[in-house]
Amino acid sequence: MNHAQSPQEAYRRIDLDARVSGARISELVDICYEQLVTALGTAIYAAEHGNNLLKSQSLTRALSAITALQMGIDLDAPIAKALTQFYGSTRQSILASAIIFDASTLAVIRKDFCDIQFKNRVA
Repeated sequence: MNHAQSPQEAYRRIDLDARVSGARISELVDICYEQLVTALGTAIYAAEHGNNLLKSQSLTRALSAITALQMGIDLDAPIAKALTQFYGSTRQSILASAIIFDASTLAVIRKDFCDIQFKNRVA
């Protein structure tokens, strides 16, 4: 284990690993959405409080989540083209915020994914 890692981060990682192992595809998508929403929220919070390390770690976690979502697109699905475009623009916005942080854009993205996640849970 990385000694520089906080105990909270270690427990978060263990919890995530436990949830991912054995999860069905729909559960994995939900976990990725949850990780993306949480990471974006944490990045915004960190930026507001001048914590650049946490902001950077959170943006990296958000990129990992969106990358996993992109890699999981079923290219034969009717919605594949829309998801590819949506996830691609999300990835570009996160990457742009790593250079010039844009809390308002990230907040909109976060809300969009919260809405999608909520609708998936209700459906």
